Amino acid sequence: MLFSSNEDENFALSRFESMLKTNNVFFFDSAEFEDIIHHYLDSGKVALAKKAIKISLEQHPSSVNLKLMEIELMVFENKLDEAEKLLDNLYLLETSNAEIYIQKANIYSKRDEHYKAIELLKTALEYSDDLADVNSLIGMEYLFIDDFKEAKRYFMKCLELDIDDYSSLYNIIYCFEFLEDIDGAISYLNEYIDKNPYSEVAWHQLGKQYYAKKMFPEALTAFDFAIIADDRFIGAYIEKGKVLEKLGDYEEAIYNYQITLELDDPTSFAYLRIGKCYEKLGQKELAVKFYYKTVHEDPLLDKGWTAITDFYMRQENYQKALYYINKAINIDTENVSYWKRSAEIHKSLQLYEEADIAYQKTVELGNYELSTWISWADILKLLGEYNNSIHVLLQALEFYPDNSKIEYRLAGMYFTLGEQNKGTFHLKNALRNNFTQHLQFQKLFPSVFTRISVKNIISEFKKSST
Repeated sequence: MLFSSNEDENFALSRFESMLKTNNVFFFDSAEFEDIIHHYLDSGKVALAKKAIKISLEQHPSSVNLKLMEIELMVFENKLDEAEKLLDNLYLLETSNAEIYIQKANIYSKRDEHYKAIELLKTALEYSDDLADVNSLIGMEYLFIDDFKEAKRYFMKCLELDIDDYSSLYNIIYCFEFLEDIDGAISYLNEYIDKNPYSEVAWHQLGKQYYAKKMFPEALTAFDFAIIADDRFIGAYIEKGKVLEKLGDYEEAIYNYQITLELDDPTSFAYLRIGKCYEKLGQKELAVKFYYKTVHEDPLLDKGWTAITDFYMRQENYQKALYYINKAINIDTENVSYWKRSAEIHKSLQLYEEADIAYQKTVELGNYELSTWISWADILKLLGEYNNSIHVLLQALEFYPDNSKIEYRLAGMYFTLGEQNKGTFHLKNALRNNFTQHLQFQKLFPSVFTRISVKNIISEFKKSST
């Protein structure tokens, strides 16, 4: 437990720290030592906790509680074998001490022997006065082995013992979500709210479940109740704003996002959503103003940079779009979405060599979307680099076998280079997969399309397929 304002507890801590400074020896009872050690552990002052444990056991060598605190610290420091030996000795003295079973379970858990840990914790339930805490530990062990049904069951027991145990409530919802049982989560939350109708956390979680099911009016009602329960609940205003966006009520969404700016320090997420709403309302100057605020508030937020870049791309102001995407790349050179946009912008500006470099970087960073391969190959074609374009298309074919867009382009490239057999092979593949796209082939390779040999292939295929 943490030290409270209780004068005796503060006095004991002050006396102990005075003792350490002066080397005088003061006597403390075991309960005072427990409070001192807890204080240091809760404050993260492990070295002082160790000193307190050492001195406490010198003064109270037979105290089981102090020995258990020593063991707890050993487990924390991964001195598992040493801790286990001490626990075995304590077990011979006190077979009904729940804390012995809990610490032994902690050791098994650290060794990834979670089933053994669970059995010990279930034994601890028979002796413990703090059933909620032990049930929570069991729930966590079941999470470690991905048994979400059992984990959920034990976290539910925690809530039965303490209806305000929100940590367990969050864990229960996590289990429902992992089990993809949104309906179960909604049902459970409604039952919980019947018992605890002023729980802003439960209303908030219920709203998120409705949102996941696209039940937007129900989600809106749930977030409203969360706000009624706590009118400073920022998360509820944010989620309500997201629902209002889905419902097309952008002005009301802006109002809710702006409330969050007044309740706490501004967040880049709120600025971004406000900008998106203003853009949907056609208020472009306000939209871009909030996009600027987004990147100013959090320069590392990629959604902010992509929002402002996309804004200028939609306005066909590619110079400004290029300016902002370059700033973004300077901040994070490994962001694949930045490079994809850079390639598209350079393509729109007819800066094909720069587009080629950007597409290459996009693929190197792991973007294997069909549109990326196709656009890169088309850029290389515009640059007259037919062999490189073929190389890119053949790579794309490994990810998208028999894709007609790739096959038609390969056919056109090979015919252009005079490789008739390869051109014929890929043209037939393309026609087989999507005959109607041969009209797009005509646009891409008009001089190839007019060749008699190519027209014959298309004509023969059309006859054979009718």
